[in-house]
Amino acid sequence: MVIAGNNKGQSGRILIVDREKQRAIVEGVNLMSKHTKPNADNPKGGIIKKEASVHISNLMLIDKSGKPTRTGKKTDEKTGKSKRISKKSGEVIK
Repeated sequence: MVIAGNNKGQSGRILIVDREKQRAIVEGVNLMSKHTKPNADNPKGGIIKKEASVHISNLMLIDKSGKPTRTGKKTDEKTGKSKRISKKSGEVIK
């Protein structure tokens, strides 16, 4: 879910994450218009709507209840491995 900017409140699946630039492309969020020349894929050319990247600080994870939540880590007592949990509900996030 986007928590800041022009697309505040919109949500979607994350398609690509660029760690170096700290940006992510979210499906259906931050759409831009790209003008294209005619080519083999698009013989007529024209204007194509495409997702642009959003800074990672403006994104927040959504838990099972559908609300944005912060995340934390908790070690499993049996296996000793750490798991990511939702701060609001305390549930394990996959």
